[in-house]
Amino acid sequence: MRAPFQEEIAKCCRQLRLSANLAERSSTTQGGSNQEYLYQLLRDEIEYRRKQRISKLIRTAGFPRPYDFSQFRAGEVEFQSDCSIESLQGCGFQQKGLNIIMYGGTGTGKTMLSTCIGIKLCEREIPVRFFRTAALVNLLAEHKAAGTLTKFLKKLNKAQVLILDEFGYVPYDRMGTQLLFDYLSDIHEKKQVILNTNLEFSRWVNVLYDEQMTSALIGRLTHHCHLILFPGGNNRLRESSLNETYRSIAARADEGGNHD
Repeated sequence: MRAPFQEEIAKCCRQLRLSANLAERSSTTQGGSNQEYLYQLLRDEIEYRRKQRISKLIRTAGFPRPYDFSQFRAGEVEFQSDCSIESLQGCGFQQKGLNIIMYGGTGTGKTMLSTCIGIKLCEREIPVRFFRTAALVNLLAEHKAAGTLTKFLKKLNKAQVLILDEFGYVPYDRMGTQLLFDYLSDIHEKKQVILNTNLEFSRWVNVLYDEQMTSALIGRLTHHCHLILFPGGNNRLRESSLNETYRSIAARADEGGNHD
C-alpha cells in the first residue's frame, strides 16, 4: 500500500530536481522531531547523490575492468622511498601534483595498479580517463581529420587524471603522436598523468619518432613524478590454466625421469 502523500512528495521532488528515492525514503525515515526527520531525509539524499556521482565517474573513466587493491601483489613491486601502496591508496600523488610512471614487462600488474588508483580517485570524486595509448593517439588523429578536435579535447579536459596504458606496445600514427605530445604539454603541471610502459626511456623515440619531442616529453612527465618498477614475471601467464597444464606436464616429466 502506498504511504500517505508519497505521490505528492514524488511530484515535489521532480519539481525540485531531487531523486525519486527521497520520496520512497520519506515513509521509512525516522526522527525524534520534525527537524530531525527533515535532516535525516536530506542527509540521506546528499549521500545518495554522492554515490551516484562516484558510480558515474567510474563508468565514464573507461577502465578495462574493475580491480581492487586487495587483488594487487604489492610485494612484487619496487617503490621509491617517498611512495608506497598506502600513499597510492590515499591518492597523495594527485594532491601533490605528481605524475606516475609504471615500468615493467607485460602482465606484471601495471594495468591493475593504475586501475585501482583510478577507482580510488573516482571515489574521491576526482574525474579520471583511462586509455590504451594507441587508442587515444588514434582518436586524436581521427578528431583532427574530422575537424572535431577542439570538442574532443574539451571533453577530455574534464578529467583531472589521465591514465595511459600500454605506452610503446605498438608504433603510433605520426599525426596522433604529435597531437598527444601537444596535449600532454598543455596539461603539464595542471593535471596528473599515470603512464604504463614496457619501454625504457632510451627506446621511447622508437614509437615517438622524433628525438627532440621524446626528450621533451620524458622531461615533462618526470619533472614531478613517482617511478614504480615491476620487475616480476607475467602474472597472467602464471595464473592461467595454460600455466597449470605446463606445470602438470613438467611434474610428470620429472617423475618419469626419476624412474629411469
